[in-house]
Amino acid sequence: MAYKTTATTTGGRNGRAILADGGLALAMAAPKEIRGDGNGHNPEQLFALGYSSCFGQALLGLGKKHNVDSKEASVTAEVTLNTDGGFSLAVDLKVSIPGADRAAVEALVEEAHQVCPYSKAIRNNVPVTLTVV
Repeated sequence: MAYKTTATTTGGRNGRAILADGGLALAMAAPKEIRGDGNGHNPEQLFALGYSSCFGQALLGLGKKHNVDSKEASVTAEVTLNTDGGFSLAVDLKVSIPGADRAAVEALVEEAHQVCPYSKAIRNNVPVTLTVV
């Protein structure tokens, strides 16, 4: 095992979430779109932050293999909470690497999607769209 972290939330979507080490504590609030007050953070936002960061690290780790300087890579994770027929998630990952060859970036993004822990965790359960911008 390389790393483990622990978080505890009380009050669900309208509560408080805190890391066990006390390094981060957030007021949670359901978004207005699902009848919340929106005066806090929600799980989808936190998932988007984590996924975009993790995927960015996968790009950095694989950049040389694809002859792409991925230090300037930007990853935007758009997480959608769907409520039709029950709750589910969908993710759109948009990757930009200024000045890089598009075909090389597309290959890099595809491989990053195979190694990123977030991608692995949701594979075959959450639809993920990959777009090079």
